Order: sequence, then structure tokens, then C-alpha cells
Amino acid sequence: MKHFILISFIAAECLLSVFATTIYGQDWNVRDHIPLDEFMIQSHRGAGNLAPENSLEAFEIAWNWTTIPEADLRLTKDSVIVAFHDNNFKRILPNAPEDMKNKGVADLLFREVKNLDIGAWKGEQFSGQRIATLREVCNVLKKYPKRKIYIDIKKINFEQLAKETELFHPQLILASTNYEEIKRWKKLAPKSLTLHWMGGTEEELTERLNQLEKVRFEAVDQLQIHVNINKEEQFSPSDNFLRNTGERLRKYGVLFQTLPWNGNNPKVYQRLLDLGVASFATDFPDVTVNAVRKYYGQPEYKPQ
Repeated sequence: MKHFILISFIAAECLLSVFATTIYGQDWNVRDHIPLDEFMIQSHRGAGNLAPENSLEAFEIAWNWTTIPEADLRLTKDSVIVAFHDNNFKRILPNAPEDMKNKGVADLLFREVKNLDIGAWKGEQFSGQRIATLREVCNVLKKYPKRKIYIDIKKINFEQLAKETELFHPQLILASTNYEEIKRWKKLAPKSLTLHWMGGTEEELTERLNQLEKVRFEAVDQLQIHVNINKEEQFSPSDNFLRNTGERLRKYGVLFQTLPWNGNNPKVYQRLLDLGVASFATDFPDVTVNAVRKYYGQPEYKPQ
């Protein structure tokens, strides 16, 4: 009887070991845990390289590619919340007078901001696109309740943001590299998801992850790591670091997302998926969508 109990105990231990490896170890695979139609792809700054940044047209392209657009939020001088990434207009308005290039959204009234052409720098076919306002985005979310949008905090009034989006919190994913902002938002909008993004060396990332683990990743629903790719197609952070990070996050129910810079090669996404990545942010939504679909064994996607 003792031998039977011992054998049963050993067998149970082996099963638990196999289960733990499947859930948390190298055998973990997103295909076995997240349906394709629930796989989340964030289109960086709107629609990545497919369109000018932070315009309603860009957001529509992202949604049409079955991805979730990202809007970078700032306040105008008269406290209107708009979508714009940079601190100033140098990159987006290359032909503007020098004094204008050095200004930013916070220096202008909304009546001035709304007339800026933020599409022409990307190509003549985009001329006339305007900065999107939060109100315009909310109007779209109201019309399409199943749509979501990432809102990346650049400089914003959190109380104002929470109030103006009150009806749409379940459709928002607030993104910030500042953990205090993540916690603050979660208190104001508990029905909203959050994404904590970070880049840096493995040592820097490890320290930040260690601090988050001490509080069991409180208020963090998704965590994004920036991944650089060198000429030899090696990842930085390394494969092992990424695999271990995925294991670590899954223990706390945190979705593991990566943003591979210059990730226009489908093989990059497939390799990251093999390492346990379960979500992407991307500048190449078309490439990413079809790389993920191929990984799931599905045909190529073509937007409507």
C-alpha cells in the first residue's frame, strides 16, 4: 500500500510538472490559449507606417486591419484633448515657419490646432488630414461598441480624461511607461484596461519587472517590451529574457506584448510567438496581422 501511495504521488508530481511546463514553460503557445479573433495587435500611433499619425483616417485603417489603433493624447492650450505624438511640430510640419516648428500642441488653441495639415508630410495622397480629437474618437466608439483603442499618455489631465470617456472605459486601454500613471488611471477608470510599456537594457528591464512583481503587477493588465533587432536578426532583449518574461507575466495574468522595432519581416513575429509573446504593437499592421494568421494556420487577411 505504501508503494502504491508513493507511486501515485510521483505520478501526480510528474503530471503537475508537465502542466506547469505547458502553462508557464517553453512549451507554452498562444495558439492553445488565445483564439485568433481575440489576439490583440496594437497599431502604433494610429496605423503605423500605413498612414499619417493620429488621424481619424489612420484609426479607421487600423480597425479595418482588425487591429487596435493607438492614439497619443495631449492637451491644447485651452484644454482640449487631442491625439498627437511629438513635443513639437518639426517632424510633422516640415515646411512650417521655424517658430511654428518649435511649438507644440500645448502652445496653441484648439481653433489653431484643428486647421493643421498633419497628413501632407507622409505624401500628397494624405494631404488634408487633421489631428483627431478625443471627442471624435469617442463618437466612433459609440457607433462601434466592439471597437477598442489604446490611449498613450503624453501629457493629460487624468480627471478630465476619465470624465470625458466615462461611457467608453471598457473600450479603452490606457498605455503609459509611468507606473504611477497606470495606478492612478485604474482608480479613476477600473473598467478600463491598462498597458505598461518599457524599453531599456536587460538589467534595467529586470529591475523594473522586479519592482512590479513585488506588488504582483497591481493595476497592470498588459505589459509591453520594446525589442530591437540587429543585422544578424538577434533580439535585444535576448530570446531567453523574452521567454522568461512571458512565463513570469502569465503567472500574474498579465498579457505579454512586444513592440519589435523595424519589424517588417513576418519571421520576426513568428519567432517572438515561439518565445511566448501573446500580443504585438507594430508599425506594420498588415505584415503583423498576416504573420499571426499564418502562425494560427489561417489564410491571409485582406481588409474590406
